[in-house]
Amino acid sequence: MIGAAGLIGREAVGALARDGWEVVAASLGGGRDEQWPGDVRAVRLDRGDDAALAAVVGDGCDVLVDLVAYGRTEARQLTAIQDRVGSAVVVSSGAVYVDDRGRGFDTQGEADGAPHYPVPIPEERPTVAPGEATYATRKIQLERDLLAAGEALPVTLLRAGAIHGPYSRTPRELFFVKRALDGRRRRVLAFGGRSRFHPVHSSNVAELIRLAALRPGSRVLNAADPTAPTVAEIGRAIDAVMGHESGTVLVEGPPPVGHVGLTPWSGAHPIVYDMTAAERELGYRPVTGYAESLPATVEWLVARLRERKWEDAFPKLAAQFAPYGGLFGYAAEDAWLDR
Repeated sequence: MIGAAGLIGREAVGALARDGWEVVAASLGGGRDEQWPGDVRAVRLDRGDDAALAAVVGDGCDVLVDLVAYGRTEARQLTAIQDRVGSAVVVSSGAVYVDDRGRGFDTQGEADGAPHYPVPIPEERPTVAPGEATYATRKIQLERDLLAAGEALPVTLLRAGAIHGPYSRTPRELFFVKRALDGRRRRVLAFGGRSRFHPVHSSNVAELIRLAALRPGSRVLNAADPTAPTVAEIGRAIDAVMGHESGTVLVEGPPPVGHVGLTPWSGAHPIVYDMTAAERELGYRPVTGYAESLPATVEWLVARLRERKWEDAFPKLAAQFAPYGGLFGYAAEDAWLDR
């Protein structure tokens, strides 16, 4: 498993090991999770080193799971060793889809660029063109290059939704957790609080990986939780876990000023993924639901925020939302509410 020390990897290594697989957990630091069975072998791997990857695979493996493949370079690495790999499971992204007008994740910052997908989105939907320009175009390039290997490398590609759970480097739940810790009693939600960006818990991705490992084949499948809650429902669920009460001001349409009312889930139209194919082809049943999984995530986030500032704890998230004025523009929120 490549990328074993991350959000999905921690869950997937454990799921496979408990299922009877002999697991080699490869990551840059070579660390191991305390929850993993003792016979899991943790190794260091610099993903950018082709020779190091080939050495970890050694004489071969039944299944190679890749959680950190992003484009043509990683696809080339995998196809170069395909003669030593029985099958592969690779995490892609739901960001590859476009709507009937060609709008997708890459156009959201443009005027009238918000995608308007069908609900739910099936795997047969059109996608962005492959390329190296953006995250979405690189992911579809990865998919195309791996699927082109055909029977030489059976590969299951999982188009994941908004991944969540403990150990996330970009935890969207922080938006509500920190507000509760800061004693905020009012919050503003744009688009009437009805925005939906389908989440998927790391344990549900791990379950899809476990099932795909048992059923090799070349396929593309969505990866999502059993439900897609609205952003208002997410806020209420997190408040309930934290024993916090917040008043919510709903704004119809986009932010009334600046970025007031925007959240990490916000969008003009819902993004909901169809899980029918995974159920049919793999016999997939989710391990958990969004609300059920929240206590562990909230506990982990609260612990992280005790140790450091949120920007230091989650620098990737801070950088991601810096162009939007950050996640916690309290002064702008209060000024608008007061007016």
